[in-house]
Amino acid sequence: MPNAYISGTGSFVPPNVVTNDELREKYGIDTTNEWIVKRTGIEARRFSERGIATSDLGLEAAKKAIANAKIEPHDLDLIIFATLSPDHAFPGSGVYLQQKLGLCDGPNAKFVPALDVRNQCSGFLYSLATATSFVKSGAAKHVLVVGAETHSAALDLTTRGRGIAALFGDGAGAVVVSATEEDRGIRSFKLGADGRHADALAQRVWDIKKRPFIDVDENGNGLVPASDLWANMDGKLVFKNAVERMTTVLMETLLAQGWTGNDIDLFLFHQANLRINQYIADMLAIPPEKTIHNIQRYGNTTAATIPLLLDEANQTGRLTPGTKVALVAFGSGFTWGSCLLEW
Repeated sequence: MPNAYISGTGSFVPPNVVTNDELREKYGIDTTNEWIVKRTGIEARRFSERGIATSDLGLEAAKKAIANAKIEPHDLDLIIFATLSPDHAFPGSGVYLQQKLGLCDGPNAKFVPALDVRNQCSGFLYSLATATSFVKSGAAKHVLVVGAETHSAALDLTTRGRGIAALFGDGAGAVVVSATEEDRGIRSFKLGADGRHADALAQRVWDIKKRPFIDVDENGNGLVPASDLWANMDGKLVFKNAVERMTTVLMETLLAQGWTGNDIDLFLFHQANLRINQYIADMLAIPPEKTIHNIQRYGNTTAATIPLLLDEANQTGRLTPGTKVALVAFGSGFTWGSCLLEW
């Protein structure tokens, strides 16, 4: 049975930088840089321009990952697209990415399967686990895994929405998971979910239980109340569960692999809140030099945070043959996951 390893990484963020001060000065949000940094560690984030879709961000990251893996798009056997902000309610963004990669064009068109994963902040790890399983089973040789988000289109950029609006940014990261006979790659993973807290962090923009699923006016135009249109979060409950679940799943994965925290060279935590990650690192006595954070520059890019970190670590030389890496995430659902890999 082949091993699965990450053969290429790539990332992309929009050029438009929005600082904490600009949230106040440009959008009129009653907040301060000091207030946001103290509570979240975020100093800035990226917002896409109008007309840019999530699959467009994913495309740029995917092209870099494919090139870094030294393969061509037509070498892919599967596309997995993790996002909570797809181009449309349906179809999924994976098929748009497939077309934009040129896989549907010309005499050598290759209609590879494409699927979306809707697990929010842990979506990339769920996707990585899926890709690993495909490769190890022999069903695929090269799988493209993309985590991409366009949050800026769905944020209440007013004082009313400041508790959520300050947290999120746009961006994309991608990896290619490939088969190898070498003794390396993705060693183990563990996923989990607790649907009891599904509404603690949610954006219920439409409700399929209703008839119709969105209220309409006399002309048939949709009417969505603000409580459903924008994301809602029980911050204290999310913080508590994030710390508990991320710590537990990491320890469980290490135990199953027979590794200890001291064996890990690099810890890549989902970038939801710098304070959560620092708290976990302190609890587990993880030295600062074994972690990378980019939430200061990008905010929470949900499904894109870990592949963005992976590409940053790869491009800066932090990932060398034999480097042992732990990936950990927690998000809406609640869902969570951990993955151990040997570069």
